[in-house]
Amino acid sequence: MNAPGTRLAVGEARLRQLVLDVATRPERWLALVRYDADRRWYQRLARDEDHEVWLLSWLPGQRTGFHDHGSSGGAFTVVQGCLRERAAYGGRPDPVGAARMPGPVRSFGPRYVHDVRNESARTALSVHAYSPPLTTMRRFDVSAGRLVLAAVETAACW
Repeated sequence: MNAPGTRLAVGEARLRQLVLDVATRPERWLALVRYDADRRWYQRLARDEDHEVWLLSWLPGQRTGFHDHGSSGGAFTVVQGCLRERAAYGGRPDPVGAARMPGPVRSFGPRYVHDVRNESARTALSVHAYSPPLTTMRRFDVSAGRLVLAAVETAACW
């Protein structure tokens, strides 16, 4: 048994499995999906002391902007549609990124910075898992080809 306030670490393989378990059971979450023209819609599906799982919908043109997940590692998969992920390495954003299609799971460690967007003309859905549960996210702007810290959000914002 863990001491009060101690968070367990969920490994990358477990995060990937959590995402796949949810993604392959749309009957459990499909009725929850909403699309919001003003902002990306998201819904936490599960939270435990060591992880959480989220469902996100994406209208054409919606994006996250460059951000990290604080001290949390993560994994995500596209369930419907297509998303583009642009990572940032050494403070510089990848100019092209990679298309993320339904099926494969993308995982990453703490402090990984990326921008995810729906560049297609169709809606998209994705499932995300984080461990430990998110407490902070840093948001970045791009200036002169480099990332510049723009804001720090806490879990109370979500």
